[in-house]
Amino acid sequence: MSPSQGSVRSGRLLAVFAVLVGVVYALVFFTGDGSPTPKLGIDLQGGTRVTLTARTPDGGAPSQDSLKQAQQIIETRVNGLGVSGSEVLIDGDNLIITVPGDDSSQARSLGQTARLYIRPVLQAAGPSQPATEQPQQPATTGNPAPATEQPPAQEPAQPQSRIFPVEEPTGPEPTPTGDQPAPSTAPTPAAPTTPADSDELTGPDQIAKEIEAAKQQRQSDDPAVQEKALAELDCSKPDPLQGNDDPAKSLVACGEDGGKYLLAPSIIDGQEIDDAASRFDQNQAKNVVTLDFNSTASETWATFTRENINKQAAFVLDSKVVSAPVIRSATPAGSSTEISGDFSAAGAKSLANTLKYGSLPLSFSSSEAETVSASLGLASLKAGLLAGAIGLLAVLIYCLVYYRMLGLLTALSLVLSGVMVYGLLVLLGRWIGFTLDLAGIAGLIIGIGMTADSFVVFFERIKDEMREGRSFRSAVPRGWARAKRTILSGNAVSFIAAAVLYVLAVGQVRGFAFTLGLTTILDVAVVFLVTWPLVSMASRSTFWSKPSINGLGAVQQVAKERRALAAGTSAKEL
Repeated sequence: MSPSQGSVRSGRLLAVFAVLVGVVYALVFFTGDGSPTPKLGIDLQGGTRVTLTARTPDGGAPSQDSLKQAQQIIETRVNGLGVSGSEVLIDGDNLIITVPGDDSSQARSLGQTARLYIRPVLQAAGPSQPATEQPQQPATTGNPAPATEQPPAQEPAQPQSRIFPVEEPTGPEPTPTGDQPAPSTAPTPAAPTTPADSDELTGPDQIAKEIEAAKQQRQSDDPAVQEKALAELDCSKPDPLQGNDDPAKSLVACGEDGGKYLLAPSIIDGQEIDDAASRFDQNQAKNVVTLDFNSTASETWATFTRENINKQAAFVLDSKVVSAPVIRSATPAGSSTEISGDFSAAGAKSLANTLKYGSLPLSFSSSEAETVSASLGLASLKAGLLAGAIGLLAVLIYCLVYYRMLGLLTALSLVLSGVMVYGLLVLLGRWIGFTLDLAGIAGLIIGIGMTADSFVVFFERIKDEMREGRSFRSAVPRGWARAKRTILSGNAVSFIAAAVLYVLAVGQVRGFAFTLGLTTILDVAVVFLVTWPLVSMASRSTFWSKPSINGLGAVQQVAKERRALAAGTSAKEL
């Protein structure tokens, strides 16, 4: 390879790295909030804590097995959302969720029971509309009024929702027919005493009474009680059922926007969902959640959609209707089903993640969010960074003393590695919620130190080649050919160790493993795209080839002595 060709190749590698750095920092400054600051963990910046209190229908204490199962499911949701640095602890009969930052909604969403049922809609009304029965198909009795006299009543609470491949209603629906059962003329039973009327019950007993009262009012089989519950339901108040409804009975429930529904018993349970994912639907210009049912539920759904054209199906999550689309065509068995509503991107992702990993075995009521102060704080962060800086400075001094000006190439490579790591940490915090804690900083320092170790391996291989009598220029490519195998092997071992530690560990140890694995990958990139090209270009420079500059004079002297000894030995043999 000619010198010019080698220089061109080295320049291309450096250009590739420069482009990568440019792309990373363009994303840092021109996407998201544009803040060039990584997210910090609970130990460094504090966080938000929400206490979840178990709500059992009988008022009894939850079993420890149920609490442990709920803890595991919430931790799985944390991993699915990428909410790094969160803590889920069992405290007696409670679960305590702590997340970094001041967003209490994130902690509450992680503790959502997420009991999903799909129920046929019998009646529906908007926040200020009277309840309207679902149309029958075909109509057999009654004298329907002209369609223009009746406003569309199929989607009063969720007008923008639909099911894939369900279509939106395009015009007024038929008015209700008369073959619905007439309201019962039996006397309406007295409403059960609410917990507010009874001062002798507190704690679990009061919760149990609230749930039982709500079931009697909103899950009755008596049409008169259903009508009364639908009319009197106040969707502005907290729902005492909240995931404790009986799926085998009808239900009067609120919608996300305050609409009210009378729903038939469930036809599909959320436990029958095989997979759930969120995406942005370009056609609807909204975020949707896509569901894949198991084979049994898929057949049930196909039959239901085929037999209930122009009727609504409600997706009920924790006793609240999140979407109630109109069925416009049958969904074939095995096809995906789509929930669309007024979801933000984060809300759709959270819902999909919650449905994917299953519902909690218990329902919980959450306390007011409280702020948690940093357990270590800014002083510890500064101390950790100072310790890392001192360690890296010691490495640089060693390289400068031992390798002279070649040590400057080590320093430049380390700086560029740090620049790339910092930008990626900012983006990871923005994209997957990764938070940097003190353990993660330790992983960064160790990983960058390993990058310096790769330089030492490379330089020592160059020395080995020069001891064999080669010049600095010819020793560099041969030394690189030997060193890169060692560097790749060493980094592979480090990455495997970091991956195993990340999978098996919990808590802050995972942060250490993550940053160690990240810096290990970047070590390979920096050595191949920066260090090797810089040293290769230096070997072609007259200035860098001087022994007083590169610190290789002693090695060259050893090579001369070996040649002289070899020449003397050959002369004696002759």
